Amino acid sequence: MLSKKPIKAKDQEDFFGLLLDKFLPFWPYLILLGLLFGGMAFVYLKFATPTYDVSAKLIIKDEGKGVDGSEIMESMNPFASKKIVENEIQVIQSKEIVYGAVDSLMLYAPIIEDKSFKPISAYNTSPIKIKVENPDRISIPLEEYTKHYFSFYEASNSVHMNNEIYTLDVPHDLPFGTITFIRNDKQNGKNEYPLYFELINPAILTDYISGSLTVVPTDKLSTVVILTYVDQLRSRGEDILNAVIASYINKGYEERKRLAENTLAFIEDRIVNVELELNELEDEIEQYTAEAGAINLSEQGRIFLQDAGANNRNIADLNLQITLLGRVKSYVISKNNQGGIVPSTTGINNPVLTQLLQKLYNSEIEYASLSKTTAENNPLLLSLADEIANIRPSILENINNQQASLKASLRSLNSNSGRFNAVLKGIPEKERALLEIKRSEDIKKELFSFLLQKREETALAHAPTEGDTKVIEKASASVYPSSPKGIKIYGMACFAALGLWIAYVVITEMLNKKILFRSEIEDFIDLPVLGELSFSKKTKKNTIFTPKDVVLTEQLRHINARLGLYHRTFTKKKIIITSNIAGEGKSFVSRNLAINIAQSGKRVALLDMDFRKPQLSKVFQMIDKKGTVNYLKGECGLAEIMIQLEAEENLIVIPAGTKGGDHTKELLNGKLETLFAELSETFDVVIVDSAPMGLVSDVNLLAEYCDLKLLVIRHGFTPKKIVQRLEQIEQIELLDNMGVVFNGIKKRGFTKKDSGYGYGYGQAYGY
Repeated sequence: MLSKKPIKAKDQEDFFGLLLDKFLPFWPYLILLGLLFGGMAFVYLKFATPTYDVSAKLIIKDEGKGVDGSEIMESMNPFASKKIVENEIQVIQSKEIVYGAVDSLMLYAPIIEDKSFKPISAYNTSPIKIKVENPDRISIPLEEYTKHYFSFYEASNSVHMNNEIYTLDVPHDLPFGTITFIRNDKQNGKNEYPLYFELINPAILTDYISGSLTVVPTDKLSTVVILTYVDQLRSRGEDILNAVIASYINKGYEERKRLAENTLAFIEDRIVNVELELNELEDEIEQYTAEAGAINLSEQGRIFLQDAGANNRNIADLNLQITLLGRVKSYVISKNNQGGIVPSTTGINNPVLTQLLQKLYNSEIEYASLSKTTAENNPLLLSLADEIANIRPSILENINNQQASLKASLRSLNSNSGRFNAVLKGIPEKERALLEIKRSEDIKKELFSFLLQKREETALAHAPTEGDTKVIEKASASVYPSSPKGIKIYGMACFAALGLWIAYVVITEMLNKKILFRSEIEDFIDLPVLGELSFSKKTKKNTIFTPKDVVLTEQLRHINARLGLYHRTFTKKKIIITSNIAGEGKSFVSRNLAINIAQSGKRVALLDMDFRKPQLSKVFQMIDKKGTVNYLKGECGLAEIMIQLEAEENLIVIPAGTKGGDHTKELLNGKLETLFAELSETFDVVIVDSAPMGLVSDVNLLAEYCDLKLLVIRHGFTPKKIVQRLEQIEQIELLDNMGVVFNGIKKRGFTKKDSGYGYGYGQAYGY
């Protein structure tokens, strides 16, 4: 009886050791992949265009953060407004601001040096720049951009293009638009390759720069924001970031300027009207004093004029505030989320209203900008609409409260006017008439002085100031490229090589549908693995001599020992050798096992009973000689079919005697028992090379007369499904007293161990 299959030692191995045995045999592939990906990384770093990080810092006045500016500066600039940092970040990144930078730097017409394999920017080497009128009309190509080659001649200060000469600083009408060639103030070197320019629609560059521009606050409580941008040229990146900052600051300045001009126009119009009225009153006083002779006024009249003048000034101031509040109220009610010039609040002493109006203005400007480029249901757009809708009621409530308060004060001042009129009746008639005229004159003078003061305050807003934004750090590019980084690229290459190497091992071994490991056989079927035979190119040759491979010889001896052929209590054995499917090497195992046993001194008979494919008869060149089939048919005796091998005196071969056909009838005629009985008397070991048991039924008939059964499974050839279903076949009784020979084991990767595959994980399943 064959011994049971051994206890596995897999659980005794540490996990790291298992992985090491699993992957280590393929280490040369890892080296090759590492060199391959390392070379690719080197080439990439050699030809990749480096990029630089550019950053700048701004400080923004925020109504909820930081420290307010001085009251003196605020009084000198009544149009300065406090801002919210989060809103201003969106404004800085808006397409309107970025478009201003693109247009000012003329980035829509990049000039490039035509270097082979890798064109480079001529931003700092081109002698000229190109300005395009109406750059928004530049067409967007469906495929590649058109390259316009040109040459610059220093002597004539002209540009030569398409056999035409163009002078600098003069607009030229060309097929693709009106352009002007101007000197490049950014040039700091000379070009080494031919120059050409392309025309790119500013909208494309605006989208790209806006998407690449990052604006973030330094922390939650700070009003300092950091602007970052990445560019292939240090100087161009700095210029772009500085241009964005300049565009943002200029936009704020222009808004303040437009507001100041609007207020000035209103004040100037009022000054003209008041001045005309004042001149008329002065003429009336002069005419009255000449006609009535009323020159000197009594002390009562003078006191009356002072009190009445102060009262009238207050009334005029209240009327002005009520008028301004009415204009602001009309503005708030009439707007529909659209930006515009906010009416002047000069003369209204309410900082809360000023802040609310500025917040409404900023939100409306941002809403109008976003509505041009985003859908109506965009979350950011809806959020701004809600914010605007919430601000308006607050402004209207503030205005209504102020109007009510001002009207109450106005009623009180008007009642004082009645008291002054009563006093006026006690003054002589001529003096009374003159006082009325002078009172009107004083009112107009006070109003005129007030308007002149506001005009001067408004004029101060035109003076260049730092406004609400201050540049802390101008744009500055990093000294060394931020990308690509050599360490990162080489690290990615190493990880890619390692990942591909692991994937190769997993796919070729773990996901392979063929039997690769001895452990798989032991897991699938409850049969002992008697031994393993290494793969050798020599085994492919149809040789009848003993294999010269020492390893193979020792492996055959190991199988013989497991079969009990070397025991002191040795008894004669009849061994049948079969397989699941054709091609697993059962004939190879049969002949080499027979030769190996014969060399040990035992008499061996080797029978070829694979009648449909007699591979043994073919190897020993006995395909046309009489054999087993002839004996079973009664055509000859046993002595006639036994052929002695010249190279092995202890080995005789009995060929099949036929090729092809079904000989089940002959196997059942009763002579098969006689054949095995006679062979058992003469020989120590009888080895039968049968057909595959999964294909024909001959094996079942032959197995009855054999003591031991050997099932040959070939490495990398036998499907796992066949081995898994082996215990479910109808011939289950055939598996009794059967052992497995694992044949054709190849080396794993570049390991020197032939048994690496057979034992699954090195020595993880050793005995």
